[in-house]
Formats: sequence, structure tokens, C-alpha cells
Amino acid sequence: MKELIFIFLVLISAFLGYLLQLLTMSGTIAAIVVGVLINLGFGWKGLLLLGFFFTSSSLLSKYKKKQKQQIEARHEKGSTRDWQQVVANGGLPALFSVLFIIFPSPLFFIAFTITIASANSDTWASEIGSLSKRRPLSIKHFKQVEPGTSGAMSFLGTFAAIMGSFSIAIIAMLSYSLSFSTLFIIFVFGFLGNILDTLLGAFIQVTYRCPSCEMVVESKWHCNRKTVYMSGNTIVNNDLVNLSSCALASILGVLFFVTVAGG
Repeated sequence: MKELIFIFLVLISAFLGYLLQLLTMSGTIAAIVVGVLINLGFGWKGLLLLGFFFTSSSLLSKYKKKQKQQIEARHEKGSTRDWQQVVANGGLPALFSVLFIIFPSPLFFIAFTITIASANSDTWASEIGSLSKRRPLSIKHFKQVEPGTSGAMSFLGTFAAIMGSFSIAIIAMLSYSLSFSTLFIIFVFGFLGNILDTLLGAFIQVTYRCPSCEMVVESKWHCNRKTVYMSGNTIVNNDLVNLSSCALASILGVLFFVTVAGG
């Protein structure tokens, strides 16, 4: 009976996300699938972690939205998440939830929490870091670049990334009565996911230049004109970078848990 109640809450939350323009229709369907799978594997505590990530990231994306309009113009997609964006951040947690159902190992729980911590860390870094008064530094060229540029870091964004990962680790520890060593692993590798995301964004993610406004963007079209390829792999967009960084962080975290922490 409890599972049915939580599934109903997932449906309501996804529908509200659609009404508030936080999700597209495809994103709503994807969010329902992700939520149901996580509920089946990790119950309401797993949904709490997912819900905190989705709610906090959605609120941050709306915070000072007018100030971020120029930054959003660089990105391939806006703040309203489609199914690809939902899968990029929620697909792995859903997968680890299914694997936990089949093979109830704590390793899948560790991987689950790290992926959410990584996604939250990266989102907080992007949404809060973009409000920095100082221009971020590209880790590829070690030069200041425009806010919103992939592969760039700022002090404010890095601090936000640390807090984003730490918040998920704290909620997981309180919900599941985890040890401090487990909290440490979730926190560190969640933050590492943000670092990996930055590296992949700098060296692998595709970038284009708009021939009209000369802006460096992530989309093939800008100002109603086809953009010019600049660098990166054309199949690697921001969604794939997010998915890859979360996957790498969770794999490294699990390996550390097994070999060093003795999990």
C-alpha cells in the first residue's frame, strides 16, 4: 500500500513539474519512470534524495532567471528539462535501483547516492556559479571566459559544487544512518563528478560559434542560423557529459569503497 502511495506522489510531482514548466512532456514521462524505479528499489528515502535534487536544482534554475538569460543562450537547452536531461541525471540512479532489487548489494546503494550527489554538485555549480561577479577560468586555456562556458570554474561555483554534494551526503547519512566514512565517500566522489564534468566539458564536449553574434554556443543553430563547428566531439553534448561524469564518479566511488574502505 505504501508503494502505491509513493508512486501516486511521483505522478503528482511530475505533473506539477510539467505545469510549472520545469519539465517538458517527454521529461515528465521520463521523470515518472525514474521515480517509480527508484521507489521500488530504495523506497521513500531514495525518493527523498531524488526529490531534493530535482526541487533544489529547479528552484536554483529559476533564481535570478533574467540575469541568466545571456548564459542560457549559450546552452543547447533551457531550464525546462526534456527526457534526455532527466535521463542524464536520473537514469543511472534508476538503473542502480533496479540492480539493487535484483542484487541487493550495498555497492549499488553507494553508486546510487554518488550519482545523485554528482548531479546535484554539478547543477548547483552551474546555477550558482553563473551568478559570480568574476568571470570563470577555463581549465583548458587557463584564461577567463564568459559565464556559462563549459569547462570553466569559479570560486563561487566550486563552493556551490562542494555544498551540493555535501547536502546529498548529509541527507543520505541521516536517512539511512550511514557511517561518517560512507558519508565521506559519497561527498568526495559526488564532488569529483562535478570535476569530471568540467574536464569533459572543456576537452570533449562539442562547441560551435554563431556567425551572427559570434557567441560560443553548444547548439547547431543560433540566431536562426546554422552555427560553425569549433571543437570537441560532435556526438558529445552536455547531456552525455552529465551522464558520463556521474557514471565515472560512481564507478570510482564503488572501487574506493571496496578496496580502501573495505566495503
